[in-house]
Parts: sequence; C-alpha cells; structure tokens
Amino acid sequence: MNIKKSILLYVTINAVLQLSAQNMKEYNLQSDHFATRWDEAIPLGNGMLGALIWQKDNTLRLSLDRADLWDERKAFEWEQHNFSWVQQHVNSKTYETVQQWGDAPYDASPYPTKLPAAAMSFDLSVLGKVISNTLDIRRAENTIVFDNGNTFKCYIHATEQVGYFEIRAEQIESLIPRLLPHQYEAKGNGTTQASVVEGQHLARLGYKQGVLKNSAQQQLLHQPTYENNFYEVELEWRRSGKDKLIGMWTVSKNQKADISKKMNEKSQQALQKSHLTWWDNYWNMSSVSLPDTLLQRQYYLDMYKLGAVARKDAPAITLQAVWTADNGGLPPWKGDFHNDLNTQLSYWPAYTGNRLAEASTYTDWLWRIREVNMDYTKHYFGVEGLNIPGVLTLNGLPMGGWIQYSLSPTVSAWTAQHFYWQWKYSMDDTFLKERAYPYIIAAATYLKNITELREEKRYLPLSSSPEYNDNSINAWFKDWTNFDLGLAHFLFDAAAEVSAAAGHQNEVAEWTKIASQLPDYAVDESGMLMAPDVRMEHSHRHMSPYMAIYPLARLDINNSKDAPVILNSLRHLEKLGTRAWVGYSFSWMACLHARAKEADKAVSNLQKFAGNFCSTNSFHLNGDQKGGQYSGFTYRPFTLEGNFAFAQGIHELLLQSKSGYIEIFPAVPASWTDVSFTNLLTEGGFVISARKEHGHLKSVKIKANHTGILHIRSAEDLKEKNGKSLVKEKNTYTISLKANEQLELIAAAL
Repeated sequence: MNIKKSILLYVTINAVLQLSAQNMKEYNLQSDHFATRWDEAIPLGNGMLGALIWQKDNTLRLSLDRADLWDERKAFEWEQHNFSWVQQHVNSKTYETVQQWGDAPYDASPYPTKLPAAAMSFDLSVLGKVISNTLDIRRAENTIVFDNGNTFKCYIHATEQVGYFEIRAEQIESLIPRLLPHQYEAKGNGTTQASVVEGQHLARLGYKQGVLKNSAQQQLLHQPTYENNFYEVELEWRRSGKDKLIGMWTVSKNQKADISKKMNEKSQQALQKSHLTWWDNYWNMSSVSLPDTLLQRQYYLDMYKLGAVARKDAPAITLQAVWTADNGGLPPWKGDFHNDLNTQLSYWPAYTGNRLAEASTYTDWLWRIREVNMDYTKHYFGVEGLNIPGVLTLNGLPMGGWIQYSLSPTVSAWTAQHFYWQWKYSMDDTFLKERAYPYIIAAATYLKNITELREEKRYLPLSSSPEYNDNSINAWFKDWTNFDLGLAHFLFDAAAEVSAAAGHQNEVAEWTKIASQLPDYAVDESGMLMAPDVRMEHSHRHMSPYMAIYPLARLDINNSKDAPVILNSLRHLEKLGTRAWVGYSFSWMACLHARAKEADKAVSNLQKFAGNFCSTNSFHLNGDQKGGQYSGFTYRPFTLEGNFAFAQGIHELLLQSKSGYIEIFPAVPASWTDVSFTNLLTEGGFVISARKEHGHLKSVKIKANHTGILHIRSAEDLKEKNGKSLVKEKNTYTISLKANEQLELIAAAL
C-alpha cells in the first residue's frame, strides 16, 4: 500500500470524527519529550491488553501487559481458621497469633500476584529526537514525531487482542523491533525481599527464564510461570514500501500466540476502522463542559482510562489494571483486587457517566467467582450465603493481609451495591432477575445468618472500618462501626426492593423486618462517629465512617434530620486535616461535599487531587507530588481508584440520583456561570442533558430509556418547552414518561 493510499484511508476514517475530535484535542496528553519513568508513560489499553510508551536508556519502550496474567499459588492457609477463632483471640487479647496467620503471608510471599508480560523496544539513535509525543484520547492512539521527519504511531485495538504500530522512516531497514523478556532469574541480591508497596523482585517467584525465539520478521517469547502455566508474547512486523514498517503484537495465556493472519493490508484497514468506531461510540455516550480547565482535562483523561481498562470478558479493574509496573518487580500491593475500596471506587463514574457496558465488567467478574466466594463464606464464616474476600485473586480466593478488611464480614454488601446500581440505572428486568436479585439476596442471607440478636437489635460478632487502627487488635470493634452498619442498612433495604421488583413479594416483609432490627447510626455533635462513643480521632485516608452519606446515600442533605449530621461530619473531618490522606481521599471527599451541596469545597478537593496527586500522564500516585503540600504521604505507588472517584466527583457536581428523585446541578459553584452536560444517566434509566448560561438554568432535556416516573427536585420553577403542564409538589416535579419518550424543560421565567 503506497503512502498516498494510506493518507486517503486515514482521512476517510477520520471524516466522521473531525468535529468531535476538535472538541477533545485540548485534553490529549501532549509533550515534546518522552517520559523516562513507566508511571509517567503514555497509556494504551483495551481491558485485556495494555501498553505504556516511554523512554528507557536510548530506546523507545513499550511495556506490554495482559490483565489475566496471574500467579495464583497459595500462600495464605485461610482454611486453617475461621471467624469464630478470630473472635476468641480478640476476646482473649492474644491477637498476635491472628496477625501471624492472616497478615504475615501477604508480606512474606511474592505470590499470589499480578504479573507483567514483557517489553518491546526501538532504537532511538535511528528514530531521532522526539519533538511531539501525543496521546489522542479520542482515537486511543499514540503519535510520535521526530526531528528528522520520522513518525511512530501505535494503538491497542479496542476489542481485538492485538496491538499495532506503524513507523515511517528513511532508515527503515535499521529499525528492527525487539522483544525484551522480564528477568525472572537474577543473581546476587536480586531476590532480596522488598515491601509490597515497592514491589518485590520478579526473581522471587522462582520461574525459569523464558525462551525467546527469533526469525526474520517475528519474535516469540514463551515464558513458563508456575504449575505448567505459561504465557506467550508474539511480535511480528513487515516492510511496506521503502519507508514504512508495520507491526503487531499480542500476549496470550496458556495458549499459543498467533497474529500472523492479521498481518495483511485488509486486516489492518478493518482493524483500524473498527477500533476508531468503538472509541467514537464510547465518547458519544456522554460529555461534560466545565469552566475549570484543570478539572475538565483531568475528567476526560480519567474517562479515557475507564474506556481503556474496562471491557466485556476482561477481568475487573485491579489496582493498576493493564498497566502493571515495568521496573523489574511486582506491582504495588501485588496488583490485586482490593474490595475494601479500590474496586468499588473504580466503577463509580460508569453509572452516571452512562457507561453501563463498562460497569458490567465488575458485576460479570463478581458473578464468575460467586461459587468460590460462597464456599469461602461457608467455611470461614460458618453460615450459608455469600460474602467475598476484601483482598483476593483473579479467581476469587482470599490473599490475606490485614484481615479486619481482607476478610471483612461486610464486603459483599458493598459489592452488592454494584449489582443494585447496574439494575437501577439500566432497569433491565433480565439483569434484575438473573443477576441482581440472586446476588443481593445471597449477600443479605449471609449477613442475616452472621448477625445475632441482642435485646431485639441485630449485631455483628465483630465489626471494623477499613484501615482505621491499621492491623492492631483495636481495629476490631464489639459494636457496629458506621461503615459496617451503613452497608447493612443498604443491603437489607436493597434485598426488600429487589424482591418486590423481581416478583417475590412474599420475601419483602422478612427483609423489611430484618432491616428494622438494625440500630441507628452512631452520631454525636461531631457528626457520624467511627462506632458508638468512638470519634475518628485523627486524619485518616478512608472516608468509610461516612458511607451512609456517599456512596450509600442513606442520609440526605435535603432531609432536615440528616442535614446537621452530614454537615457536622464534614466540619469534623476538616478539623482533623488531610495529613494522612492519599489521593483518593480527596476524590471521595469531593463526592461527600457535593452531596452536602458544598460546591466550592467539592471543587477545591478535586483541584487538589488533580494538581498534587497525579503524575504528568494523569495517573493517580497516591502521594502528594508537590512535597507534601496537603498530605504527609509523598510516595508514588500508582493505583487507579483515585482517578475514577475523581470522575464521579465531577458527575456529583452536575447530577445526583437520590432515593426516589434526582437533582440537576446540585453542587455547581456560583462562579461556574456557564456549565453543561450531555447524556448523563440517572437511576430509573433516564438520560439527562442540561446547561446553565450566565448563572441560570437554560435547558433540561430528558429521554426515558424505559417507561417510568421521574421525580426532579428543583428550587427553580420549570415548565415544559412546548407547554405541557408539569405536576409539582413542594420542590419536586413528577413526570411520567414512556420508553424512548423525550421532552425538554426550561426555566419558567424564560
């Protein structure tokens, strides 16, 4: 294929994208140099495959990854003991025995763990000096321009398990790509143990070094792992004319890699077209327009990352998803699934953001491991039903760690919320009956069985709140923590709701009765407590005691009884300060402020996150990267949940789904006189677009994905644009809509 035909194809494919691409260009990652660290690299991904593009020594390096590459060897003998045994040691104050059993293996053993795949490199002495390095987030494509006119383009196909690159250069014959295996065998002190945050050396896994086979236009890495498992990385390339080199790569698990059939001109054209179509559809699902350029850019980069790491049939989002550390070691915290916060926050923006296909990545994975989790529940907790480990492997097995959280008694209540949300935002009856109802009921059945009645109130044998008091015996509470209690209130209420919706009316009374047996939240003049008579006494990174405010939405600022509890809680948090916060703390706090309608405070926390806790490529690095301006944590382990909680923080400013109603622009600063959003989604399956101009509501457009009743709380008087009368009681409008029906509301004064 000659250069003229190639340019024509490029122009044709991009014709449809031209207008929208112009609107998003300013949010691209753009620089005149390469990153020289993996956690500042250009990120590409499709949920299963991932790549990071950066410079190492004098090479252009692509760090290659696959989401399901895991070493799942067992290090934690969790079957040795059970929850009752833990309770006995807490009561007898002999907790060191529990710590040695539950926590020590996580630090001592390098496995179970996520694994990196390999790297690929090109000689920069031939390519030249970079003058432009751009990630086009609309196209999910990296384009690099060099001072001598050479160019390098690459992308990972949106749905096919293949990466593609294209080089145009005068000395094309000298540009041979090289696969670089990771070093699983090391000499000297290469096997010394590092912390789980820094990442232990790969050599500690004990693998034999992989075999790299070379041929004229192909390299194939076969890397054995453990117990006859292996993965393969295949790289193929072809010359195309005198100045063009094209190539593809893939990573496979326990099967032979084979991309040879795709290495033809027709396949390349079809691949690029389908890749661009997928990303165009993704970006067209919804959009926001903010007057704050820092927040706007961070939002679009984070929504790009969501599209890059969440995909059907791929694993759920782990701590780093498809961007495992490329530093010769294992990823921070083994790159695992942390269900005490990290996985849940990672999917927050998918619901309001109208990305339910991406949200289903989580519920699909949770459903796949459900049977394993039920076996764990029966053995460890000694009851029927469903709970899930707080720290677990790809296949759902517990990994240990601080067991107050890694084996917490309420994890399935939080994971159940995502089944609830998937149903409420989609109103999909099939999903309700086949997934949401059975999952939520199984979780509620477990929690009913594990709790006990004391003077007609229901209690857990032991309760905790994520990482408060770390791994000490004092992290266990004999009474409910507000974290666990909030989840219990949510779960039993949800069980009653899904029972009614799924046609199991006879079960509703039982779940309603059980919900009524829960005690009230522990509060005092400082707001919500950690547990009865226990205030949060110091700055703390987890906002878990305030789950009832967000994300569970059991308390509502519009309720006169709840409002002082919410506001006092936020004032207490502010008094404690942010020195022990990490990046995601600011994102979560922004959501809490938005729920309290404290717009300026919400925006301030979002600005702190984007300005201080992100790498140059927008990755959340946990620590304060400006020398500890807002936090005492200044380290830089990359995890994703802070990014996605940030994106949801933006949504919470613009549109909130509450218990039975929605609010539009509930937490927009007065200084944001012009702000809008398009096609955000609410519970009930209503698609909303709205805009404010010069500080006043201009328009609200509504489309019903399903027949239903929409309740809109609004301080402003609204009217239907075409004169249709609206029913209003107090501050709430009630609007009945049929499936696919649309209407537009405007301010009554217009």
